[in-house]
Amino acid sequence: MAVSLVNLVRVPEIRNKLLFTLGFLALYRIGFKIPLPGVSYQAFRAAADQAGSGLFGLMNIMTGAQLQQATLFSLGVMPYISASIIFSLLSKVVPSLEKLSKEGASGQRKINQYTRLATIPICLVQSLFVVIGVLGSKVGTTPMLSSSVASYYGLYVVLVMVALTAGTMFIMWIGEQITENGVGNGISIIIMSGIVAELWPTMVRLWSGGGQGDATQSFQTLLLFLLTWSVMVVAVVFMTKAHRRIPIRQAKQTRGRQVYGGQAHFLPIKVNSAGVMPIIFGSALLMIPMMIGKMTGWRALEEAFGQGRGFWYVFSFSGLIFFFSFFWTSMMFQPGEMANNLKEHGSFIPGIRPGKPTADFLEKTMERITLIGAAFLATIAVFPTFMQNAGTFSGLEGRLVYFMSGTSILIVVGVALDLVEKFNAMLIMRNYEGFMKETPTDGTTVAPKGKAGAGAGSGEGSGGWGRRGKS
Repeated sequence: MAVSLVNLVRVPEIRNKLLFTLGFLALYRIGFKIPLPGVSYQAFRAAADQAGSGLFGLMNIMTGAQLQQATLFSLGVMPYISASIIFSLLSKVVPSLEKLSKEGASGQRKINQYTRLATIPICLVQSLFVVIGVLGSKVGTTPMLSSSVASYYGLYVVLVMVALTAGTMFIMWIGEQITENGVGNGISIIIMSGIVAELWPTMVRLWSGGGQGDATQSFQTLLLFLLTWSVMVVAVVFMTKAHRRIPIRQAKQTRGRQVYGGQAHFLPIKVNSAGVMPIIFGSALLMIPMMIGKMTGWRALEEAFGQGRGFWYVFSFSGLIFFFSFFWTSMMFQPGEMANNLKEHGSFIPGIRPGKPTADFLEKTMERITLIGAAFLATIAVFPTFMQNAGTFSGLEGRLVYFMSGTSILIVVGVALDLVEKFNAMLIMRNYEGFMKETPTDGTTVAPKGKAGAGAGSGEGSGGWGRRGKS
């Protein structure tokens, strides 16, 4: 592992990609230091602390944003994620978009363009909600906006909406630059960096006894949190990499005296094929009754569906996760199309007839796998609630509880695994020639020691085949 890390820095191409990614991530973090004008930050942060375990905490975890700071990048990539989810669903429902998604890279570029255009109105709507619904409220008797804004409130609303929209579009540009010239998916890395950025300061405050209780109790709570989080990460990694491998065979074809085909393959189906989407959808819908309770003053509704309040929260959240797991999988997984593709390529599942029986078999298999994946998602989503209600994490801050929730762990672990695979692929591509041959300092090529015959044979079989044929 240490040698591989050194190789990442040694190789100029990988080093430049790493530096490019880190530089643009630093530029992304600078945007959170540019404050919005006309905001009373003491009142705003007091309101953010009161709602830290509710709307602000949920939005920050899902998008890597920092709504509690009222800065230029406060919205994060939340509008872009919403537009991406919308077009992912529409591409399976609308025939024109479905046809466009099957046209390869050109069709995907067109859908990405539609997604960017749809991000703008979503930004405007969400920024209007932030300005009027959040900044326009009061903390007790103290307004969040300064008195100087009252004289030109309409112009101020338009100004903040344009500023927040421009900030989100700039974050989108940063993500695209990281994807093209850096390492990994830029938007995913931005979300992960936003989640991890708030983890270290919160842990430091808890380590120093800044939470509830004395320093010894805070230290014990922090160690218990790290142990629990490590166990959950291992479980998430295991379930993320888990696949159900369905055996597939190719039909044999006889041409003259040669027999082609007959190879055995596997069709891998992910156990957690829905990913983090069911948790995001379920969390977003659970915010509706809580917001209705706050607006109408119905305390019973707010307490019943508030984060970690009890039975109705756990029951509703688990039910929504199961529902959206099956819904998302049914939208993205098309067993009939997969069965037709297998039939067209001359492949079949042993013991299953091609066509509709194969589609029925794939659908039943996917339903059983989705049930296991949904149960896993529901478990890791409500596990912090059980721990908190039991008093295990009584002195833990809301941000750490959210970081241990299913949404944040799935995002961080998923992005980390993707980065590891990208780095591994880069090293394999770079070291492939090094395994086959050595390059001395004088520039000549020498076959590896002890593998001269193998190296010569592979060379003749690829580049030297024509010369061998002539001789």
